[in-house]
Amino acid sequence: MFKKINSQGFTMLEIIVVVGLFGLFSLAIAELMIWSNHGKDVIFEQLSKQNDGRIASQDFLNDLRRASYSSVGAYPIELATAKEIIFYSNIDTDSWKEKVRYFVSGTTLRRGLTKPSGTPLIYNSANETAVDVAHDLNNTTTLFYYYDQNYDGITNTSSMTFPIDISKVRMVGIKLWLDLKPNVSPAPLYIEGKTEIRNLKSN
Repeated sequence: MFKKINSQGFTMLEIIVVVGLFGLFSLAIAELMIWSNHGKDVIFEQLSKQNDGRIASQDFLNDLRRASYSSVGAYPIELATAKEIIFYSNIDTDSWKEKVRYFVSGTTLRRGLTKPSGTPLIYNSANETAVDVAHDLNNTTTLFYYYDQNYDGITNTSSMTFPIDISKVRMVGIKLWLDLKPNVSPAPLYIEGKTEIRNLKSN
């Protein structure tokens, strides 16, 4: 006697269940991959933004550290506000002191340079060339901080109050808050730096 072979195979219900489970599994894998790639993009953007901020901060401090009397004898610092500073510094290979202006335009930190020209020598603001040095600023109030000769970083850590008496400035600090996507995680990047102005040191 022959044994009866069951050739029924999968039922329609079983096929639907298997397809449904496979679809859910595939969807979960796809979403995991999307979030993984998103996380990588966020990390890359944060690292890139942090690097840009550090370069901008260091360039600013290097320019300011060398500040000195202008090529026409003007005081090293011309303007000192919360979001703009103007000073004179020899930042290239020639013998002239450039007029350097760091200022905020919208959410961008910019650096303007004006070379002296003419006879007699003058700094013509119409000749200023400006470039972007940092984007996505989230500084709502103060970007530049100013310190007098009493600042020691230990017992006296207070910055000067605005309006600034430029004749008393001996050190300048910059605090950058960089936020690529406001109101979206992660939190803004914070970069801080300070430098003494060599030619204005009191001791």
